[in-house]
Amino acid sequence: MTSDRLERHVSRLKEGDAGAFDYIYEHTHRAVYFAVFYILRDKMLAEDVLQETFVRALSAVGQYRAGTNFTAWIVSVGKSLALTLLKKRGREVATDFNADPHSLGTSETELPFVFDLAAKVLSEEEYEIVMLCHVAGYKRREVAEMTGMPVSTVTWKNNEALKKLKAALQQEGSL
Repeated sequence: MTSDRLERHVSRLKEGDAGAFDYIYEHTHRAVYFAVFYILRDKMLAEDVLQETFVRALSAVGQYRAGTNFTAWIVSVGKSLALTLLKKRGREVATDFNADPHSLGTSETELPFVFDLAAKVLSEEEYEIVMLCHVAGYKRREVAEMTGMPVSTVTWKNNEALKKLKAALQQEGSL
């Protein structure tokens, strides 16, 4: 099972085996990215927070309790960092738009229309499931392991989310 193998690699990382990080990153980075992207809605900032998430997780891996859901733990680290960044950026006041480097990055309006629409009409959980299944390419059983839900629940939520998205696209006139 993937989650058992992930737990073994996390244990190895805790013991100081830096080589285990590659496996951990490969099996968790997409879940972290889409969770952070849902909050920030900015591709460039999401990539920065993704990197910071793994740096923080490496330094705090000793705090992770074995046997719990590691993917959920690292996603919560990423969400926390994304929310902190949003709060910090909310207090900033730009005086010169040319001096603001983030104004030149990819913003929400430059994202593919369907991602923007999905973020508006779907709940956070539905958005995460759709992104993991259809954009990141995970199988439903893998998404179930990542989220701690039964496969049948992931399948049902995925189907309901796709129905919502289809209805919203038809209402927008895109279908």
